[in-house]
Amino acid sequence: MADNANTYRLIIISGRSGSGKSTVLNALEDAGFNCIDNLPPALLPELVRWMSASTEKPDTAVCIDARMSPEGISRLPEILASLQTELVPEILYLDADETILLQRFSATRRKHPLTDRHRSLAEAIAHEGALLAPVAALAQLKIDTSSLSLQELRDQIRTRVIRKPNGIALQFLSFGFKHGLPRDADLVFDVRCLPNPYWDKSLRVYTGRDEPIHAFLQREPAVTEMFEDIRRFVDRWLPQYEANQRAYLTVAIGCTGGQHRSVYISEHLYGVFSAKYPNVQIRHRDMGHDEA
Repeated sequence: MADNANTYRLIIISGRSGSGKSTVLNALEDAGFNCIDNLPPALLPELVRWMSASTEKPDTAVCIDARMSPEGISRLPEILASLQTELVPEILYLDADETILLQRFSATRRKHPLTDRHRSLAEAIAHEGALLAPVAALAQLKIDTSSLSLQELRDQIRTRVIRKPNGIALQFLSFGFKHGLPRDADLVFDVRCLPNPYWDKSLRVYTGRDEPIHAFLQREPAVTEMFEDIRRFVDRWLPQYEANQRAYLTVAIGCTGGQHRSVYISEHLYGVFSAKYPNVQIRHRDMGHDEA
């Protein structure tokens, strides 16, 4: 890592059109970052030289995607590698389900930057994902905005990016497999093998945050064993992720619908790790959806 890597921050925002990049850039600008939208990748080294020469050492966020030059984005991994001697940029990648992106463009009637008379909106969205795949592979933090409101996205940026202290930013995410795997998860644990409170009709109205579900799951030895196995795994390997300069880690816990077991396990993991680490968040992606 460069000697001045901790003096200022350079955050690179990328992702498919309609995924929320403008919302993120606005949130960072409100927090005092110098923000640049749609920067051509070839200009990134010049920006870094300006930041290095500045006496103010300004925190800067730039949005780089396929709008300006679909071909130029292919050079971004090479350009980022060339910057490693000066600083290590933080790369944030936003994405959403293709059906959600289609809905967003239909609702706003905006033109997708890659559509033309030969390429439909759906084809443009898929093509953009393919163009940006090498950038997504480099991202330290990925956020799936499919189910996030604008306010929830801003909250994630404030808690996970803007206020990020030294050390890894850890998030526990509960979800339901029937609603799809979270695309922003780094580690995924499947707890569907545990006894399911859903099959007790008197418990269906509750979630893993409620005492009746706690009482049900705490009576089951397998639940305690599963929790301890996950806790030990994360506890054992989290320092290794930190030692490898990992800035963000999302641990996803999945059950069938994301209501009971995954929420319960995630809440208890959050309680343990928030007492040990300064930047731990919890999010329940599917809580409130009906479980089948």
